[in-house]
Amino acid sequence: MSAEDRSGSVSDSPDEVHVAGFVVRVYPAAVPRVAASLAAMPGVQVHAATDEGKLVVTAEADNAATITDTLCRIQTHDGVLSAALVYQHIESTEDMNQEVELEDHATRLR
Repeated sequence: MSAEDRSGSVSDSPDEVHVAGFVVRVYPAAVPRVAASLAAMPGVQVHAATDEGKLVVTAEADNAATITDTLCRIQTHDGVLSAALVYQHIESTEDMNQEVELEDHATRLR
């Protein structure tokens, strides 16, 4: 979590994982180039891209400032028309490293 120090600035805990989701609109002709370029950014993954120029992108970082910087870099990237933050979550590193037990939900659907 963030805590305000005595100077009034906000600092992030080093024991956090920040995850953000973005919807990115690009020129249709630029989809392959922009998708590849965004995927090469540290902590960024492109999960989906359409021929019409819509991309679903996530970013992971250890602080909010890096998420903000990543969004600004995406918004100003050549070929990008817009990029909007649609999801942001902060979790402790300890919680993110815990094993998750998978459940078979399909049996309940039968």
